[in-house]
Amino acid sequence: MPDFRVYCQASDREPLEIRLSADESHHLVAVNRCARGDPVIVFDGRGHEWLTECTEPSKHAAVLHVRESRPARARAHEITLAQALPKGSTMDDIVRQATEVGTACIAPLFSERTQVHLDSDRAEKKVEKWRTAAIEAAKQCGNPWLPEISPLQNFRAFIPATFGYDLKLVASLHAGATTLKMALARYHAHHHGAIPRKIVWLVGPEGDFSPAEMTAAITAGFQPITLGPLVLRSDTAAIYALSILSHELQSV
Repeated sequence: MPDFRVYCQASDREPLEIRLSADESHHLVAVNRCARGDPVIVFDGRGHEWLTECTEPSKHAAVLHVRESRPARARAHEITLAQALPKGSTMDDIVRQATEVGTACIAPLFSERTQVHLDSDRAEKKVEKWRTAAIEAAKQCGNPWLPEISPLQNFRAFIPATFGYDLKLVASLHAGATTLKMALARYHAHHHGAIPRKIVWLVGPEGDFSPAEMTAAITAGFQPITLGPLVLRSDTAAIYALSILSHELQSV
């Protein structure tokens, strides 16, 4: 596999050549030192890759000649991470790691206890920053799929829009919560051996969801899930559960 990997939204699934954006060209040529004739893998974030050769190593508009088109295998399941915004730059790390474990969608949420407050302009810039972080993570780990990152939305608006998911889970610190393993086994038993294709994992901010929000989630069909006896940070809870979910679903 070539050492060079770049992102490009190609307009044609069977292009003869691919011209990179200024940012991708600079990173490929100026930062990674790609030269003429070097092999480069291009991915579009929608499950398609091209094996190419660099023919114009321009720092501003690199051109790559396509040698082979390689569609990725379709996803067997899609996991959405619905994450109430944590403080600081923690969401940046969550996006990167969620991309690495193959999360299909990331829905950043404002909740009652969210301590981050953004106007519409700053919210849009944050989402663009997270999309850039996802591209960087996908380039690094070899994931041909980029997660869809939804615009920031309120928890109360998000919950009613989850009716189409096969399995809905919410991280919980309260007594009576079940385990991820048990939730998956229960679904498997109730659906004649089938596995859930669309799953949403809901994680609260520092201080967790409010009692009213947790009640709203459970009323909408979310199962409270425990991640053990320790109180985990929101970013740890997100990636811990995503990793287990991905592993368990791939092993079925």
